[in-house]
Amino acid sequence: MRLTRLYTRTGDDGFTRLADGAEVAKDSPRVAAYGTVDELNSVLGLALAGPLDARLATELERVQNELFDLGGDLATPRESEPGFEVPRLTQERVDRLEALIDELTAATGPLENFVLPGGTPGAATLQLARAVCRRAERHAVSLAREAETGVVVPYLNRLSDLLFAMARYENHARSVPEPLWRPGAD
Repeated sequence: MRLTRLYTRTGDDGFTRLADGAEVAKDSPRVAAYGTVDELNSVLGLALAGPLDARLATELERVQNELFDLGGDLATPRESEPGFEVPRLTQERVDRLEALIDELTAATGPLENFVLPGGTPGAATLQLARAVCRRAERHAVSLAREAETGVVVPYLNRLSDLLFAMARYENHARSVPEPLWRPGAD
């Protein structure tokens, strides 16, 4: 893909084009979903820019590429025929996230209390990514009410769980205690 300029002026009236050429409002559920996935990818870039456990960094780089696939998936309605192959998420990718969640949870141990965002900078950024991922999931659920989305919702649901597990693992790997919720704390 080659971009000759960054602006097109086509969105100045509040509309944008999907990958298949269809014009939609910029606040449509589809655009909200893939826009929030893009935001999530940016937060993951922030996590990768700081000190982060090497195992997590490798996995997050893979996830960032999957999120680009997911954005393309969301930007191309399943009923359209765009004239090019669209990378669609598969159940295999959801299963891979589950396996990684199980692996990281085995290393950190079971959750015994609610965990607050924080600890290391990397863990705090992963918690921010988790919250953005949950928002992307909510937008995808709204879209799924009106259009076929395949495994997008389950993928985002597992990814948010993975980001939580990664935040716990990052604190564990650096021997930083998890910040725990203290009900009624002063």
